[in-house]
Amino acid sequence: MLFAKQDLLAALAAELEKIQAGAGARAAFESPKVAAHGDLACTAAMQLAKSLKQNPRQVGEALRDALLATPAFGRWVHAIDIAGPGFINIRLKDVAKQAVVHEVLQAAETFGSQAAHAHKVLVEFVSANPTGPLHVGHGRQAALGDAICNLLATQGQQVYREFYYNDAGVQIGTLAKSTQLRAQGFKPGDACWPTDPDNPDSKAFYNGEYIQDIADAFKRQETVQSDDRAFTASGNVHDVDGMRQFAVAYLRREQDLDLKAFDVRFDNYYLESSLYTSGKVDAAVQKLQAAGKTYEQDGALWLKSTDYGDDKDRVMRKGDGTYTYFVPDVAYHITKWERGFGRVVNIQGTDHHGTIARVRAGLQAAGVGIPEGYPDYVLHTMVRVMRGGEEVKISKRAGSYVTLRDLIEWTSKDAVRFFLLSRKPDTEYIFDIDLALAQNNDNPVYYVQYAHARICSVLSAWGGDKASLTHSELGALQSPQAQALMLALAKYPEMLTSAAKDFAPHDVTFYLRDLASLYHSYYDAERILVDDEAVKKARLALVAATAQVLHNGLKVLGVSAPTKM
Repeated sequence: MLFAKQDLLAALAAELEKIQAGAGARAAFESPKVAAHGDLACTAAMQLAKSLKQNPRQVGEALRDALLATPAFGRWVHAIDIAGPGFINIRLKDVAKQAVVHEVLQAAETFGSQAAHAHKVLVEFVSANPTGPLHVGHGRQAALGDAICNLLATQGQQVYREFYYNDAGVQIGTLAKSTQLRAQGFKPGDACWPTDPDNPDSKAFYNGEYIQDIADAFKRQETVQSDDRAFTASGNVHDVDGMRQFAVAYLRREQDLDLKAFDVRFDNYYLESSLYTSGKVDAAVQKLQAAGKTYEQDGALWLKSTDYGDDKDRVMRKGDGTYTYFVPDVAYHITKWERGFGRVVNIQGTDHHGTIARVRAGLQAAGVGIPEGYPDYVLHTMVRVMRGGEEVKISKRAGSYVTLRDLIEWTSKDAVRFFLLSRKPDTEYIFDIDLALAQNNDNPVYYVQYAHARICSVLSAWGGDKASLTHSELGALQSPQAQALMLALAKYPEMLTSAAKDFAPHDVTFYLRDLASLYHSYYDAERILVDDEAVKKARLALVAATAQVLHNGLKVLGVSAPTKM
């Protein structure tokens, strides 16, 4: 069907161009809102009627007659109806819809993917500070980032995954001090343990039990190894710098274990501290000063961010000589540009919304050739966790929040990924533990995976060579359920392209649920392993193609496609 649709689209473009120069470039098909109206729809007649100063229905009728006279429409189209003020509804011949089955089986795992090209894109996600375990919000970001990377890869882009972490801020000092107090035998609640975050002279410390684990490991002089660093503890409770480095390495290892359990990988870990030691922060500030985009006021250095649409100018360097947090962000994004990434996607929590304007302003003001709107941002809300109808807020391990590892251990990697991707990123999400464990149709990941396993069971019972199905006759696939399933298979490539463009992996979850529903309806309507060999092979080819697309879509989400359940 993909070839048929391309053939029809080319014919439509040619006929539109004959009617009005330039109209061919806007040739497009839509899916009718009501399936009974046809298989494809076109609104070109209504779009042209205004500029032509003609009745849109008459334009539609003339276009219909012209299209039916083309070889492509004669080959693939059964009928064209004009509805309402000029809607063109197209009914395809069975052979056009059936063609997608062989297209899927022949392309297999590459079905829906575009050819590779030279466009490079860097996706930065998770980027959690190494001060504690990954929480469920980090889990949502990890699922989003990985799925968006997979979506972009299906469109042929060269995708680079990066984890940026703050190993140079005040919170790292707080981590070291918290660990030192635990190593010295103190604990939260003791008089020496600061708890008031509103008191500038007394920063709140980290209270989770994981701090005690770090302190105990430090005193045992353990060596910890993470993906990007290794460190051996001195065991000296007065060695604050050593304790800081050990705590960061320890928590980086813990984060690595969480991410590996979630099946998320990165190509690079970028340290905030390296921006200072390499002089990149100072260099970025010098670029802004040289461009005349800064000024001194009240002992501070300010960026003229209002010149670039920000609601007010922003402090870059405070009176004490330290930089505000968005300055290293500007330096970091300049390095992304300098490393050849013309496109960058940042996946962050909605609490970072306020930084977007000032980072983009700094990048424009630096005058290094970075285009407006760089980088792209995908913002997500946090996640609430429910169990037994009540919200779960506390993790014994973390002390104040549910961790990603908790969620995986309570349910599964597949359930966590699918659930966290099943809503738009900027909408609040409630993760229902009980639903994630349910083995019924209410559980969306179970519903989709069961459809795949059900097909695999049918193919196993048949026991034939799946490769032979790529050449089977498909004329028997004429029932409404079979045709609805084939039309859904044909929509997969376009769905991927749209989801990648919009950074919308939730579209993949919706599609897979709909496809699974159509398969279950088909399975209930037609017996597959019938005596008639030609009919059996046609139906087997259809369900094998359906299993392939379910597998491909689940892979984009990072979810497994089990063959048995």
